[in-house]
Amino acid sequence: MQNSHLYTIRLRSFIRMLRYLPLLLLPVLSGCKKFLNVLPVTDVSDQVTIVDATSSETAVRGIYRALAGGFTASGGTGTGSYYGGLYETFGYLGGDDIAWTGSQSVIQQFISHQIVADNDNLESVWTGIYQTINQANQVIAKVPLVVDPTFTAGQQNQLIGEGYFVRALCYFDLARCWGGVPITLTPTTSATQKNGIARSTLAQTWAQVLSDLNTADSLMQLPTSQNPVRANKETAWALKARYYLYQQNWAEAESYATQVLADVTNYQLLTPFNSWFQPASAVATKESVFELSYNATYQNSSRGNWQPPANGGTRQWAPGDSIANLLNDSTIGGGRSAFVAKTNTGLWYGNLFYRSPATDPSYIIRIAEVYLIRAEARAQEGNLSGALSDLNAVRFRSGLANSTAATQSDILLAIENENRVEFALEPHRWFDLVRTGRAQAVLGITDPNMLLFPIPSQEITLSNGVLTQNPGY
Repeated sequence: MQNSHLYTIRLRSFIRMLRYLPLLLLPVLSGCKKFLNVLPVTDVSDQVTIVDATSSETAVRGIYRALAGGFTASGGTGTGSYYGGLYETFGYLGGDDIAWTGSQSVIQQFISHQIVADNDNLESVWTGIYQTINQANQVIAKVPLVVDPTFTAGQQNQLIGEGYFVRALCYFDLARCWGGVPITLTPTTSATQKNGIARSTLAQTWAQVLSDLNTADSLMQLPTSQNPVRANKETAWALKARYYLYQQNWAEAESYATQVLADVTNYQLLTPFNSWFQPASAVATKESVFELSYNATYQNSSRGNWQPPANGGTRQWAPGDSIANLLNDSTIGGGRSAFVAKTNTGLWYGNLFYRSPATDPSYIIRIAEVYLIRAEARAQEGNLSGALSDLNAVRFRSGLANSTAATQSDILLAIENENRVEFALEPHRWFDLVRTGRAQAVLGITDPNMLLFPIPSQEITLSNGVLTQNPGY
């Protein structure tokens, strides 16, 4: 038994070493520059991965590939553990609208809010996020050292800024799932290099998010054309608006949301409602402030989990009757009824991710969210007419009448409900209820410790006791 245990620990250490080695050598894109079109190359040493303008650009594209977290059509590279996969389930399975149709307890734990620390999905997502951070760290550390006469200062700063933006998003996602986490700001190249890093506090983790966003803001350029699959200065503003909403800094949330909404050339609420995701050619539309792209080779695993077997999927995630009924209520869902459909046996399934092959984007920040961020911030500040104006803009494009909410509390509830239907199949509901302090009342959670996830037990074991567990687990 002792030898078996040692073998398990050594195996996990080896796996951990593999996952933290950088995978930065993605071939330069061919065709449309917006999209990630090819598989990663991993057989060149890290010492020569970032040496000129071309390899710097390639490395940054590698960050987006890690963030997208999709899978290859042949079942190879890509784990589906970040966006385009398991991380997104953290945002909706814990809410009250999406059901799990399978029997695996690893998924059911998120729905019942009884997650155990050795949950495999928990470990996979933690690993996927830190892989992405490591690739961002490679760019942040090495691109500033590149000397290339074809590499302008503006181009160099833009790529470095994108690295900081992605790292900020990673720590944002870690903070809202686990609270304070280990912060690593330099590249990791071995299994044991950073085993001794303890958890930072939640305040320190949030501070790192803001620091990275401020740096990204200072380095990245304003968009010269509409291209939401790459971060720019306004993408940083949008994530800042979300960050300040989580911090309940209403004035800053409103300010940054307003700056993004002012760019009507690049970002708009599209009508009819489904035009930003249907037909299949509707990708990288003005609805998106930031989305991640996929292709026939490198696919978005969300599609297969939402679509029913008749459409080539498994229908593992399914809209519950409550959200399906809300979406199909003409006074609540309006055009958002396009999110759901029924099988020929009468079962609801989600229809936001439907393309075959699975090239559906992952929508990270939509302009509708920015409107609702500003609406909530304004309501909290007592600007009720301004809040209603933003809320009604989102409702109007879905074919709905203006909200009848009048008091501050009614308007805030109306905004919560609008978020629920607007992002019914996107990872918002759980996080919204937790950040507003409403999760316990709405979901019937009696133990507040369950509002954070447990640190994966494998990470605690490998840290040799340096990494501490969240309370209650």
